[in-house]
Amino acid sequence: MDAQGRGRADDIDPADQWVLNPNTGDYELRLNPSSGQSAVPGPRRSSPRPTGQRGQTGQNRQNGRTREEQDSREVPGQRRRRAPQPEPASRRRSRPKKKSRAKKALLWTGGTMAFVMVAAAGGVYLYLRHLDGNISTTDVVGAKNGFSKDEAFNLLIIGTDKRTGKGNEGYGDKGSVGHADTNILLHVSKDRTNATALSIPRDLVVDIPECQVREKDGSLRTIEGTPDQRFNTSLGQSGRDAGCTMKTVKAVTGITPDHFMMADFNAVKTLSSAVGGVDVCVAKPVDDAESHLKLPKGHSVVEGEQALAFLRTRHSFGNQGDLDRIKVQQQFLGSLARKMSSGDTLTSPTKLTSLAEAATKALTVDKGIGSLSHLKDIALELKKVPTKNISFLTTPVIDNPADGVVHKTVIVNPTLAPQVFSMIKNDVSLTETKKKEKAAEAAKLKGPKSAAADVRVDIYNGSDTVGAAQQTLTWLQNNEGVTKSTQLGNAPKKLSKTTLEYAPDQADQARRLADIMGLPASALKPGKSEKNDQGLPAMILTLGGDFEGAGTPIAAPSKAPDNVEKSTADKTVCAK
Repeated sequence: MDAQGRGRADDIDPADQWVLNPNTGDYELRLNPSSGQSAVPGPRRSSPRPTGQRGQTGQNRQNGRTREEQDSREVPGQRRRRAPQPEPASRRRSRPKKKSRAKKALLWTGGTMAFVMVAAAGGVYLYLRHLDGNISTTDVVGAKNGFSKDEAFNLLIIGTDKRTGKGNEGYGDKGSVGHADTNILLHVSKDRTNATALSIPRDLVVDIPECQVREKDGSLRTIEGTPDQRFNTSLGQSGRDAGCTMKTVKAVTGITPDHFMMADFNAVKTLSSAVGGVDVCVAKPVDDAESHLKLPKGHSVVEGEQALAFLRTRHSFGNQGDLDRIKVQQQFLGSLARKMSSGDTLTSPTKLTSLAEAATKALTVDKGIGSLSHLKDIALELKKVPTKNISFLTTPVIDNPADGVVHKTVIVNPTLAPQVFSMIKNDVSLTETKKKEKAAEAAKLKGPKSAAADVRVDIYNGSDTVGAAQQTLTWLQNNEGVTKSTQLGNAPKKLSKTTLEYAPDQADQARRLADIMGLPASALKPGKSEKNDQGLPAMILTLGGDFEGAGTPIAAPSKAPDNVEKSTADKTVCAK
């Protein structure tokens, strides 16, 4: 019999089958007397239960009611049924006592709450599906498929100057196909202790490499590279997509972006409004006729149109060029990072909902991270990084000598930029926080070193540089006196990091070669050696993706150059 039928048969309201379990504090539905449910108290009785053995008819009749009649008077506990007992002729059947309205309401509330919880879960699922549908994706060549939470990652953030969206007619270049107006390469360390946001100026003159874009039918179209072009033309020009911008970043910095996120003017307006405004600071009052930004000296909160105006203002700051506007953008992003990680945002359901709606509608991402699940994972990984260890800096540049007297563009600083690029590529923090090598690993570099002439090593190329093993062999033999070296061509597989394998009795040779080549302790892999073509034990040097040329130290610089200006997300800097 179903629950409703059983309730009618026993003259029990269906709501009365929800019974409070004193052990858990929850209401439980009691249907099948044979089911193995936890015990609950039986009903209270107005008179004490007669003593004696169970099943004695005379003693059961002393109360003047059968067991079933008692059951109908109160909310029953779960128990086994007995055979019905004959009713004494001397007593009339008593009318069941009405249930308390409060008790009925309480019991119905338990069932209603269970239904609401199930309905809410379904609502959350539908809302997540809705957010998933907000996300715009582009299938680009070069982006990774998926996101790994256990690795360092590089995210290219692109702001376009395309006039899309309501109210944006007055911004950007009229008729622009959407150039890469703002570009930030965000590197997040493997251990999540630090992150580096490297701005790439739009007016940086570079060689745009050949790239491929995917057409709607899935085919690939190749776009020829163009030398000596502004970086911003890596997007939009000649039909280039964000994959072409990612490839240009790799060509300029040597750092491979894993994914991209692209936003337009609307993104700035909606995201800043979603968090309730962003705190900014200016060193002097601003009244910019071109961006229409008006701010008093000191701290202000900007959102919407005013936030966009703040980011686009350049004639009121510094030398009125793009490099000073980049500093303002970095200040804004640092403040936005503080606001998004603050308790005021994270504990506000309204702000979180607005932020989720704004972010999923405002961003275009590659298909590898084009789901709410992947974007959530990225956000949670970013949240692990302390704001004091999020560094902002601009690619070191110098004025482009080809411009003549009037400087309009810049080129990469050949002295300072490679050091910055190497630190990011090798996952080295630009803040004072340093990754501490394990004591046992650091000890590999300590101890006696053999003479260079006694170092015996086989060299393999596991990098993308053609001829790297031969270059290294020539340099070691001719410049460093490592005459017992041999190059054996390509390694069985590509390596991201250079490694040096050696037997325990070759530790002194390993330390000497590490000293010559600038190998970090992490590159040294004690274990085994191999026999060279003379049958003698030789160490195994495999050049990896961190190889930049024979004679160039493998280990990245431990700190950024002193004359490279940088800031961190935990500090407020007033725009000048």
